[in-house]
Amino acid sequence: MAPRHVVPMSTSRAARGVCVLGTEVFLDTRRSTPRGAASFDVHATPAVTVHVIHSPATKPSLDSRWPLDPDIEVVVTIDVTSRTVDDNQVKISYYDREGRELAVAWLYLTCVEVSLDVDWSRSGRVKSKGKDKVRAGPSPASSWKISRRDRDLGGVCVRASSPGRPQPTHRGGKGFIFLFHAKTSCGSSQALRILNLQDMSVMLLRTQGPSAVFAEYPVVLHVPESDADKVRVFHAVRGDAPPLYKPVLGPDKLSYVLERAGHGDSTFYVEGLAFPDRGFSGLVSFSASLLELPHKDSPGTPIFTDTVVFRVAPWIMTPNTQQPLEVFVCRLRLLLSKAGCKLTVCSEQDTRSDRWIQDELEFGYVEAPHKTFPVVFDSPRNRGLKDFAFKKILGPDFGYVTREPPGKSVSSLDSFGNLDVSPPVTVRGKEYPLGRILIGSPLPWASGRRMCRAVRDFLFAQKVQAPLEVYSEWLSVGHVDEFLTFVPALDRKGFRLLLASPNACYKLFKEKQQQGHGEATQFIGLKGAEKRSIDEILADESLRSDNRHVQRCIDWNRDLLKQELGLSEQDIVDIPQLFILTNSRADALFPDMEGISVSLRSLSPPDRNTSRCPPGTAWHRPGNRNPPSAPGTALRGPAALLGPDTLLWGNLLSWQHF
Repeated sequence: MAPRHVVPMSTSRAARGVCVLGTEVFLDTRRSTPRGAASFDVHATPAVTVHVIHSPATKPSLDSRWPLDPDIEVVVTIDVTSRTVDDNQVKISYYDREGRELAVAWLYLTCVEVSLDVDWSRSGRVKSKGKDKVRAGPSPASSWKISRRDRDLGGVCVRASSPGRPQPTHRGGKGFIFLFHAKTSCGSSQALRILNLQDMSVMLLRTQGPSAVFAEYPVVLHVPESDADKVRVFHAVRGDAPPLYKPVLGPDKLSYVLERAGHGDSTFYVEGLAFPDRGFSGLVSFSASLLELPHKDSPGTPIFTDTVVFRVAPWIMTPNTQQPLEVFVCRLRLLLSKAGCKLTVCSEQDTRSDRWIQDELEFGYVEAPHKTFPVVFDSPRNRGLKDFAFKKILGPDFGYVTREPPGKSVSSLDSFGNLDVSPPVTVRGKEYPLGRILIGSPLPWASGRRMCRAVRDFLFAQKVQAPLEVYSEWLSVGHVDEFLTFVPALDRKGFRLLLASPNACYKLFKEKQQQGHGEATQFIGLKGAEKRSIDEILADESLRSDNRHVQRCIDWNRDLLKQELGLSEQDIVDIPQLFILTNSRADALFPDMEGISVSLRSLSPPDRNTSRCPPGTAWHRPGNRNPPSAPGTALRGPAALLGPDTLLWGNLLSWQHF
C-alpha cells in the first residue's frame, strides 16, 4: 500500500505543495489548530475538490462548520493540471465556540501529471490513460513452438505454419517483454540506432505541468535491484538526428532522473534479458516516482509513485501437428523435392558428423501483442552439433536460449528427443490452449536418470504449458519419442496419439502367419541383429517376455496420458513395435515411432529400404506400401513423399510458425 501524501498546514505562514493529477492529498490540520478553536471550515478554488472524512455520528453545523474531532480528516483532489505554479488554493478557517474567526491556514497547490503506461490492454499500442487508467494483474503471453524430431531419418528441422494462434490462458496483463540473447541485443545507443525497435516493448512516461515545479520535484524512473539484471531500458532522447537511444536502466543502473520533465510523453524501450526460470517468475516491475527534495543533497522522498508490471514472454513449444514451412536436414542425399516446404541442408562441417539434430535443439517462440519472435532452445547434450544453434540459427530475427547443469554432467535424458508437447487439450474442464510439455523421467517414486534440473526448472517456469513427466527411463536411450508421438486428424480433438505397442505387433505377426507369411524375413539390414522369420519371432518366449514388460511400461504411460491430457481410447492409435531388453532396459527392434516425420496431413515413416523397418510391420505390409491411418489423417510412406532413392540418416526436426 502506497503511503499517504500528507501536507502540514500552518496559520503562521502559507504552505505550498505539489500533487499529482487525480491523487489524494491529506491536510494535517491538527498542527495548525489555534488555542481555543472549536470548529473549522474549508474553502478552495474551483479546480480543487474537498472531501471531509468523518464518522457517521459527526455532523457539520448549519453554517457548514465542522467540529474539531480527532476522527475528522480533510482530503483534497485536483483533476486539472496546473498551468502556473501555485494556481490552486485551499483556505481553512478556525472558529471559537462563539463563532469568531481565530486564524486562517492557506495552502497553495500545483497539480502535475505523472503517469507510467504500457500496453495493458494488449492491443499492440501504448496509450497514456493518466488518472483514469485501470491497472490489472500481470498475465502470461501466448506463444508458438517448434516441431518434432525423427531420430532415424536425416537430421531435419522443419518450420511450419499454424492452423490458428491459441489464445492466452489469462488476460489483463500490464505488458510483455521479449527476451533477446546478447548476440542480438545491444548495450550502446549507437548499436540501438540500427536495431529494430519493434522487437522491444514500449513504455511511456507522461509528465505534464509547469517546468519550474519539476526543477524542484524531479521524476525518477527506477527498477528494483532484484529485477535489474533481467531487463534493460533505453530512452528515446528527443532532438537528435539521427535519434539517440540511451541505455538508462539495467544490470548496472537502478534509476534514471528524467530530463525535460513536464513536456508530455517520454518513450522508453524495454528489452528482456532473462526468461522465467527457477527463482524468477518472469514478472518485472518499473516505477516512476515524483520526489520531494528537502535540500540539495537529499536523496528525496517520494510523494507519488506509479508502477507497471511486465511479464517476460515465456518460451513456448508447438505440437508437430502443424504444417512445416522449413526443414533443416543433416546428411541427405536427395533433396526433399516433394516435401512442399523450404529446405535448409546442414553441412557436415557445421554438424561435425552429428546427425541427431532433434536431440540437440528444439524450436519455440515468444509472443507479445506487437510481435512474434522465434527462439531456439539448445540442449546441454553438446556433441557435434553443440555450436550449431548459436552459430547458424541465432540472429536478428531468431532468438536463442540454453540451459546447462553445474559441472555439465548430462545423461541421455537431457537430449531433446526426450522432450515433446501435446496439441491443445482440455482436461476435466481446464483448458491447455498451448498443449502440455511431456518430459521423459523415471517413475515418480523411483531413482534413476532424469533430465537435468536446469532444463526441467526452465520448462516448468514458463508455466503456460504445464509440463507432465512421463515414464521413459525403461528405455536404454530413455527418450519419449521412441514410444509416442502426435499426428493431426480431422475429427474429434484434431489429433491422435500414436503409442508403440508390442501387443499390436504380435497381433499383426500372428495375422500374417495365418495368412501364410510366417517365413517372411525380418531385421534385414539391421546391424548386429540376426535375420529372423515371423515364425521364429512368435516362438521366441524370451523376446515375448521382454515385450510383456515393455507393454506394461507403455500401458502405465497410456493411463497417465489419458488422465492428464483428457484422452479416450478413441484418441489413441497403437503402432506395432517390438523391443528387446539389454541390461534391464529396452531397445526398439525397428524404428517405427522414432523414425516418423509428420508434415501437415502426411506422415512419413522410415523407408524399409534404408532403415530397420521390416516387411510385415505396420509400416510395410505385403502388397501395401502405406501404413494404417488414424481417422481423418492421410499417412504416406517415404517413397511417396521423398522418392524411392532417398537416403536419410539421423532425425528430422521442424518448427512451426504462427
